[in-house]
Amino acid sequence: MLNDKQSLSLCGLMTFGLFAGGLLDILDNFILLTILTLIFLTIIINLFINRKKPDTEEEKDK
Repeated sequence: MLNDKQSLSLCGLMTFGLFAGGLLDILDNFILLTILTLIFLTIIINLFINRKKPDTEEEKDK
Protein backbone atom coordinates (compact mmCIF):
# COMPACT_ATOMS: atom_id res chain seq x y z
CA MET A 1 0.00 0.00 0.00
CA LEU A 2 2.42 2.70 1.17
CA ASN A 3 6.20 2.58 1.18
CA ASP A 4 8.39 3.69 4.08
CA LYS A 5 8.87 7.28 2.94
CA GLN A 6 5.14 7.80 2.50
CA SER A 7 4.41 6.34 5.93
CA LEU A 8 7.04 8.56 7.49
CA SER A 9 5.63 11.64 5.80
CA LEU A 10 2.12 10.73 7.00
CA CYS A 11 3.46 10.43 10.56
CA GLY A 12 5.09 13.84 10.22
CA LEU A 13 1.91 15.34 8.81
CA MET A 14 -0.13 13.94 11.68
CA THR A 15 2.38 15.19 14.25
CA PHE A 16 2.38 18.65 12.68
CA GLY A 17 -1.44 18.63 12.55
CA LEU A 18 -1.71 17.75 16.22
CA PHE A 19 0.90 20.35 17.18
CA ALA A 20 -0.60 23.14 15.08
CA GLY A 21 -4.15 22.26 16.10
CA GLY A 22 -3.21 22.29 19.77
CA LEU A 23 -1.28 25.51 19.42
CA LEU A 24 -4.19 27.24 17.66
CA ASP A 25 -6.75 25.56 19.95
CA ILE A 26 -8.78 24.13 17.05
CA LEU A 27 -8.63 20.44 17.93
CA ASP A 28 -12.37 20.57 18.67
CA ASN A 29 -13.04 21.23 14.99
CA PHE A 30 -14.85 18.26 13.46
CA ILE A 31 -13.13 18.53 10.08
CA LEU A 32 -9.64 18.62 11.60
CA LEU A 33 -10.42 15.66 13.84
CA THR A 34 -11.76 13.71 10.87
CA ILE A 35 -8.64 14.38 8.79
CA LEU A 36 -6.30 13.46 11.65
CA THR A 37 -8.29 10.30 12.38
CA LEU A 38 -8.15 9.22 8.73
CA ILE A 39 -4.38 9.79 8.65
CA PHE A 40 -3.98 7.78 11.86
CA LEU A 41 -6.10 4.90 10.58
CA THR A 42 -4.18 4.87 7.29
CA ILE A 43 -0.91 4.52 9.19
CA ILE A 44 -2.25 1.72 11.41
CA ILE A 45 -3.83 -0.22 8.52
CA ASN A 46 -0.59 0.13 6.55
CA LEU A 47 1.33 -1.46 9.44
CA PHE A 48 -0.81 -4.59 9.30
CA ILE A 49 -1.02 -4.87 5.51
CA ASN A 50 2.71 -4.54 4.91
CA ARG A 51 3.89 -7.00 7.50
CA LYS A 52 6.92 -8.76 6.16
CA LYS A 53 6.35 -12.40 5.49
CA PRO A 54 9.14 -14.81 6.42
CA ASP A 55 11.33 -15.96 3.58
CA THR A 56 10.48 -19.34 2.13
CA GLU A 57 14.07 -20.51 2.57
CA GLU A 58 13.94 -19.75 6.28
CA GLU A 59 10.73 -21.78 6.58
CA LYS A 60 12.37 -24.74 4.87
CA ASP A 61 15.27 -24.69 7.37
CA LYS A 62 12.91 -24.80 10.35
